[in-house]
Amino acid sequence: MIVVGLTGSIGMGKSTTAQMFADAGAPVYDADAEVRRLYAPGGVAVPLIEAAFPGVVQGGGVDRGLLAERVLGDAEALARLNGLVWPLMGAARAEFFERARAAKATVVVLDIPLLLETGGEKNVDAVVVVSAPAEMQRDRVLARPGMSPAKFEAILAAQMPDADKCGRAHFVVDTSQGLEPARRQVEAIMAALREGAKQAK
Repeated sequence: MIVVGLTGSIGMGKSTTAQMFADAGAPVYDADAEVRRLYAPGGVAVPLIEAAFPGVVQGGGVDRGLLAERVLGDAEALARLNGLVWPLMGAARAEFFERARAAKATVVVLDIPLLLETGGEKNVDAVVVVSAPAEMQRDRVLARPGMSPAKFEAILAAQMPDADKCGRAHFVVDTSQGLEPARRQVEAIMAALREGAKQAK
């Protein structure tokens, strides 16, 4: 089973690309979705995060906007948060791998926004980076509700530059040309990975 790490900076189209991998037959582990589950009312992470960052829990769940205000731009706070959340995510990831093995999946995809920033590439067989020109990225992100130029810049500052990510990728998916060209790129990557898996047997 080939393990692919899918990553890309904010606004590059990573979530849409992850769905394309799923459509092409690869089970996808969505790290962001797992975080949302942990942060939701009743989530395991809620009391731990409230203890570490008092006031960020609203209505029984973690308010991601309030939490972002506390950790963005503060490396120590971000490290403290990651130290709480990552071990919890590890258990869900282990369950994902068990299901994929039972389904005899050839290729699985781990959709992890900060894969390269956290050294996670050491745990995967191939890295796929989703990319687009900087102006397109900026336009996409600033069109999101609640996003401001200052918040966008703070998020960018916490992420590895796109050029560096692309330089460390085995494959790059360029989302600037639209959905169908991106889908064709994903299908070509899947074909290459499956061929590699066959040859490795």
